[in-house]
Amino acid sequence: MNTELKTNNTLLSPDLNLRPAQWTDLDAVAQLILDVCTNDGDPTVAVTTEELAREWKSPGFVLEKNAFVVETSDGRIVGFEEFDNKHAHADLMGDGYVHPDFMGRGIGTAMLRALEVRAREDMELAEPDLRVFIRNGMSIGDTVARAMHESEGYKAIRFSWRMEITLDEAPSLPKFPDGIELRPFEMEHDLAVYKAHEEAFSDHWGHTPRPYEDWTHRMKDNDRSLWLIAWDGDQIAGYSLNRPRMGIGWVGTLGVRRAWRKRGLGKALLLQSFAELYKRGHSVIGLGVDASSPTGATRLYQKAGMKVAAEYVIYEKELRSGREPEGQE
Repeated sequence: MNTELKTNNTLLSPDLNLRPAQWTDLDAVAQLILDVCTNDGDPTVAVTTEELAREWKSPGFVLEKNAFVVETSDGRIVGFEEFDNKHAHADLMGDGYVHPDFMGRGIGTAMLRALEVRAREDMELAEPDLRVFIRNGMSIGDTVARAMHESEGYKAIRFSWRMEITLDEAPSLPKFPDGIELRPFEMEHDLAVYKAHEEAFSDHWGHTPRPYEDWTHRMKDNDRSLWLIAWDGDQIAGYSLNRPRMGIGWVGTLGVRRAWRKRGLGKALLLQSFAELYKRGHSVIGLGVDASSPTGATRLYQKAGMKVAAEYVIYEKELRSGREPEGQE
């Protein structure tokens, strides 16, 4: 165990140990995440074992360097923290969980400090003029995690919502704008969908460009028969990438390229997504959205009958001032 982990272990109760994560921890970590999310009142934002495994296999992710667990003396995993270099070794992200039965025993603080050590190590690879920061998200009602982050120098900077609708019957099919048609997704369209997504989300808060390799890795297990791609001739105008998630239908990503906005395409894609997911047996449908979305997405979803089911807050700690990483202006 490295010196930093030994140092952070001193914050823990004697029967707890902070160590690098291992592949043999996969099932236990997935269960921990589900337990924490369920306790927070929103199990739909948990991940399956398969989804977590895919994250750990992401290009450039080294499990033993970028994830930590806290275990009891009998080997039970009760804490988990993950580090992600989201962009340019400057836009950095954490994701931490502490089992509700083990609160108040130093687990969260020990993991958060281990995360910062890892982030400061990674930031040495960033361009010297870039601003470097870590961001973590959590349930707005998790007062313990919020207080812990604030005591470690983090500030609340943004809010997001999980929105939801429950359908009692099959929704009516929408009318798409003139000249726009849906076509079945083909694998040869994958690069075009990726490029459309990068353009559509380039003006969204927190979006940073991701290489196509990352896109293909994240999407490879998706059921693409649930993907709705709206075409205007040979151009993709918009898309809605849907999938089942933790027992409900999920509108994973919905985007409309700039040239096709304000024509009702976003609403049509959303309502068509409701219809397709309902057809697959999902009467409850959810999505996640930036609460201050610059494109008016929250208003669109509310007009379609969706309501806020859970709220989250994003905290940031600046490690170095400087020029904003690309996509963060």
